[in-house]
Amino acid sequence: MNRVTITDDLSFSRIVYGMWRLDDDSDTSPAHVQAKIEACLEQGITTMDQADIYGGYAAEKVLGNALRSAPALKEQIEIVTKCDIVAPAGRYSDARVKYYDTSRAHILSSVDHSLRLMDVDKIDTLLIHRPDPMLDHHETGAALDEVVASGKVRSVGVSNFKLHDWTLLQSAMKTPLITNQIELSLTAHQGFTNGDVAYLQERNVPIMAWSPLGGGTLVSGEGDGALRTAMTKLAQANGTDIGAVAVAWLLAHPANVMPVMGTNNLNRIKSLSDALKVDMDRQTWFELYTAALGQEVP
Repeated sequence: MNRVTITDDLSFSRIVYGMWRLDDDSDTSPAHVQAKIEACLEQGITTMDQADIYGGYAAEKVLGNALRSAPALKEQIEIVTKCDIVAPAGRYSDARVKYYDTSRAHILSSVDHSLRLMDVDKIDTLLIHRPDPMLDHHETGAALDEVVASGKVRSVGVSNFKLHDWTLLQSAMKTPLITNQIELSLTAHQGFTNGDVAYLQERNVPIMAWSPLGGGTLVSGEGDGALRTAMTKLAQANGTDIGAVAVAWLLAHPANVMPVMGTNNLNRIKSLSDALKVDMDRQTWFELYTAALGQEVP
C-alpha cells in the first residue's frame, strides 16, 4: 500500500483504520482488538485513528489493553488521537455542558491521559478535534509546540477546521500543522468545491477524510438511486463492493486524501484494501460525482 509522507520521519498508510467504535463491539478483548490490528497490518494499513472522546472516553483504553497484551504491535503502527471535546461522560461526567477546551492545561492533561490509556510513550499525531470559538491561538499554539518539544507528541494537526481556523492557529505556532481531518465522501463532497480541499492541496498538506462511506448510507442502500446504480455497476466491473468504490473515489483525487475507515467487522476490515483494486479514471470519477450531485456539472 502506498504511504503518505507526514514529516521527515513519519508517514501514514494511505488508508487509515478508524477506532471510533472500538469499544462498541460485543468483543473488546485484547485478543480481538489485536486481530483487528493484525488484519490491517496484513494489508499495509498501519495508521490507527483514535480520539479521547471516542466511546465516552473509553476507546483509547480498549486499544491500550490490546497493546499491553501484544506490545510488539506498538512498533508497527502509527497512532493519531484527538482532544478538546469535553462532554458529560466518562472522566468528565460532572461537566454541566458539552464544550471545547483548547487551554494549555487541558491539552497537556489530555496528552498524558491518552499516553497512559493507550500504553504508549509517544503519540504520532495529536489533532485538535473541533474548532473552538473561544480559542486563544497564542495559548493553544504554544501548548501544541510544547507537547512536540517534550517528545510526547511527534506531530500535530487539526480536525474539522476551516481555512480561517487553520491560519489563526498556525500563526501562533512554530510547529507546522501536518493534516486536517475533514468529512469527505460521495455524500459530503462539498469540500472539493468550497475551498476546504483546495487550501490544503495548495500547501501540500495531506487530508484525512472521516466518514468516507457517508456514515454508512453509501453501503446501506439509503440515498440517491442513481448514485447507488453507478457504484454497483463499477463494483461489479471490478469484482468488489460499493464500499470499495466509495473509498476508491477519494483515493483517486490528487490531494492525497487518506480515508479513515471505521468498522468492527473483522471480515470487513480484511477487505479495506479492496479499494485499491478499483479502476477510477477521470470520467469514472465524474460519473460518480454527477450521480452524487443529481445533475451534470455546469
